[in-house]
Amino acid sequence: MEPQRKPEIKLIALDMDGTLLDDNHEISAANREAIAEAQEMNVHVVIATGRTLATCGKYAQSLDLKNYVVTANGGEIYNHEGELFSASHLAEEAVDHIYELTKKHGIHVWGASADNLYRGELPPDRHDHEWLKFGFDTEDDLIRESIVNDLRERGITELTNSSPTNVEINAIGINKANALKIVCDQLGISLNEVMAVGDSLNDIAMIEEAGLGVAMGNAQDAVKRKADWITATNINDGVAAAIQRWVILPGSIDKDRG
Repeated sequence: MEPQRKPEIKLIALDMDGTLLDDNHEISAANREAIAEAQEMNVHVVIATGRTLATCGKYAQSLDLKNYVVTANGGEIYNHEGELFSASHLAEEAVDHIYELTKKHGIHVWGASADNLYRGELPPDRHDHEWLKFGFDTEDDLIRESIVNDLRERGITELTNSSPTNVEINAIGINKANALKIVCDQLGISLNEVMAVGDSLNDIAMIEEAGLGVAMGNAQDAVKRKADWITATNINDGVAAAIQRWVILPGSIDKDRG
């Protein structure tokens, strides 16, 4: 296809694990420098992660980000002052089904509530919590496929992953793209002015909806197929490369949704 003129990027949305963070869960110097330069150009930089605020807030602070933070795949949005701006919780019926699957399969499970994070074992008082997200992790492809099929059949949750071995479960309709739409509305910009960068299935929605969708070099193949451009890996400053190419330096893009 003929190259198209790149959109004017006013907001950069960054996934964390496998994207902004290297394999040691650290932010490289090059990524930090590129983010700082983008902010000096008055480009908004927003973390959009499957993590909760408790496990991502320190990274946003270390980058001196003074903007919205999208957590739990869009389950919560915090404003630039660190206050909860938007929250979406799973319905009781969905929570009951997830507890049933936990008992049935006996694999590693985690759950993020509005006030806590549970790993390996969920609390017995399931409906005394406001649940943002659940997840299962297993190397057993058949078990994972069975869980996904059961959840899809019920049709009351949003399913993604943050690695090839897990399943992430949010309330129906909750994803990073919809959360970024809320953020953009608050900032008076459009999703077409967003560059979204990610590596896993929970990034596909924002990569598809953004004006410029970027997949990491280490991204899952399904993510690469949906992206407009593929950058370097998370251990080779892929975020910095994308910011340099599409925000700091002029260029064009060959749009190929694949």
